Formats: sequence, C-alpha cells, structure tokens
Amino acid sequence: MIHRLASARKAPKDVVQRCRVAALSWDGWLVPQIADELKCCQKTVRRWLHRFNRWGLEDLGDLGGQGRKRRINGAERSRTVGLVKQTPPGRLEVQPSNEMWAANESGLSEWTLDALVAVARDLGIDVSRSQVPRILLAEGVRWRRTRSWTRSKDPDFEGKGRRSSSSTSARLSAARRLICWRRFRRAHS
Repeated sequence: MIHRLASARKAPKDVVQRCRVAALSWDGWLVPQIADELKCCQKTVRRWLHRFNRWGLEDLGDLGGQGRKRRINGAERSRTVGLVKQTPPGRLEVQPSNEMWAANESGLSEWTLDALVAVARDLGIDVSRSQVPRILLAEGVRWRRTRSWTRSKDPDFEGKGRRSSSSTSARLSAARRLICWRRFRRAHS
C-alpha cells in the first residue's frame, strides 16, 4: 500500500511525499539521501519516519487543529452577520400612521463598519473592524460602501431630466475632424 501511494498520481501531494519517505527508507536510503531526493530538510524526513513508525499509514495525513484558533466562535460570527440584516438604529421608518420614526435618532441610518463593530461590542462580541468584512465575505454576505444618495422614498422626488438630444454628438467622428482640419488649413494658408 505504501509503495502504491508513493507513486500515485491522484492522491494528495503531501500524502504521496510522506509515503515516498517511508518507501525510500524501506529501500535502504539514509535520511540525508531521502531529503536530497525529495527536496526537503532532514528534520522533516525524520519527523515523518518517526510518525509512520509509531502510528502507521493512517497518521500520514494532516492533523486537524493546526494554526491559530479563531478569536470569536461560530455563534458570535452568526450574530455579527445577523446585525447586517437588521435595520440600522438611526434609519427612519414609516409607521402605520404615516409618521417617520427612528429607534435611535442619534444613530446612523446606514450600516458602516464602525457602526457594526460598536453594536457588536455592545452585545458582548469582541470583534475588530478588520474582522467584519472577512466574516461577511466568508458567510457570503455582500458588503458595499454606503451610498445613501442613490435612493429616495419621497413620492415627490424626481430624478434627473431627459438626456440631451441625440442629434448633437459629444465628439466629432474621425472623418468629420479631418474635414474640419482641411477647411481650417485652407482658410489660414
């Protein structure tokens, strides 16, 4: 099985290399020779040989739990994502009586990174400003810069007027510029 995995093309690269370490060792190669052949350091070869001798083939894969642990857990991450889907505290809402009302008149009307961090910290979630976009991206939530001027709920609001006439072009075509240039030269020569 080790020899088969050592020459496999469809197995994970790290498992193939670790199996090659064991196979070359069985074939009588020394640690420095194996390290030169596989272009890795001798310490790595020794580590994988000791691990294979102790635990066998099953332990040649990667161990879980490597790397830095997350600072906030999954529940806190989902609560942070849930904040984005809530109405910001300062946004005006139309009440059934057709009056405008905001939960917090001094609050922001749109979510910003700073506002999300402040509300999350009020809820006891220790999240930094740089973590919020990464969390939202990992959860598939699109984050965009606030542009409150792009929409209006005012029924009397009118957008821009019509576009200018299509009969006046913004630029002269290349042929038209050439004709104008020739007329100019004739007039001034």
